[in-house]
Amino acid sequence: MIEIVFGFDFGIKRIGIAMGNTLTAQAQPLAVVKAIDNATRFTQIGALIEQWRPTRLVVGEPRHPDGAEHEMTLRCQRFANQLHGRFNLPVTLVDERYSSAVISAKRGEVIDDRAAAIILQQYFDDHAHHNNHGL
Repeated sequence: MIEIVFGFDFGIKRIGIAMGNTLTAQAQPLAVVKAIDNATRFTQIGALIEQWRPTRLVVGEPRHPDGAEHEMTLRCQRFANQLHGRFNLPVTLVDERYSSAVISAKRGEVIDDRAAAIILQQYFDDHAHHNNHGL
């Protein structure tokens, strides 16, 4: 069965969202949510979940280069818990330490959806290597 998976790059001002499926295991940018308040943010995310019906959500978990947690680590973990609680879908946290470094952006360019795609691609790649039968 082919499953849709969403990836999230959480930020205080913007949340990047990417999508992919378990057949192609290729992530692609989907949207950037720019709402600051939780109600608007989750309404927009809920509309995308309603439209695409993902079966799993993947959230990037930022850490210091040595792996230590920092303020955004805890915020992302809280966001992942809120996603799970609101939409009752399994949520996987993925180490995103190097996702932003891969993207070259022009000053002021919004790249959150592309960062989300890198996080989701990392999830697909990690799971393909751990399981030769697919995801």
